[in-house]
Amino acid sequence: MRLTIVTIFPEFFDSPLGVSIVGRAIGDRLLAVEIVDLREHGLGRHRQVDDAPFGGGPGMVMMVEPIAAALTPLADTHRVLFSPAGTPLDQATLDRWAGMEAITLVCGRYEGVDERVAEHLIDEQVSLGDFVLAGGEVAALAVVEGIARLLPGVVGNPESTSSESFRGGLLEEPQYTRPADFHGWVVPEILLSGDHARIEEWRRQARLERTRARRPDLLADFREGDDTV
Repeated sequence: MRLTIVTIFPEFFDSPLGVSIVGRAIGDRLLAVEIVDLREHGLGRHRQVDDAPFGGGPGMVMMVEPIAAALTPLADTHRVLFSPAGTPLDQATLDRWAGMEAITLVCGRYEGVDERVAEHLIDEQVSLGDFVLAGGEVAALAVVEGIARLLPGVVGNPESTSSESFRGGLLEEPQYTRPADFHGWVVPEILLSGDHARIEEWRRQARLERTRARRPDLLADFREGDDTV
């Protein structure tokens, strides 16, 4: 899997790409991440990548020319632009991307990106959520980690990624570990019983109850029998 990130802040990624799951995936050559500095394709002596918007208004807009130049050698990749106007990022999208060979993530900044980028140079637009960040770099890191943990050999126990939140349309059930009693806060007795059939039934009910209470919107697409562990 090859991920390319187009950004005006390449140093933003130095530390996160070297630690935890992502760092191991890169170190084990299961994932390759390349950072493209958009300013290398900027215009003029000052490597300009943004300009005032046509029609007036606040802020600056990222120009189409530098982005087009940066994406030209990446035409064989699936090109993604982070934008508040994009489709909300979800687990199904990460699952789909994890099966691709090469993806390019374009990080917007300032007031936005020239619309011609989205219209002619991008395969897909996504949003991290219904809020606005200073740029797409945080979203890019979320995607890198979300994809990395799905790649074969990255996560120690493959079952970890098949029994978590959003699998089967539900949130994951509550998790507990030792001690069984902490200041009177006790672990549900069923989890200590050793009765695996009853434990699985408790987990199924817990997933349903937690989703109903916290994310009832997910139940719209949930079908009984899909919530397998």
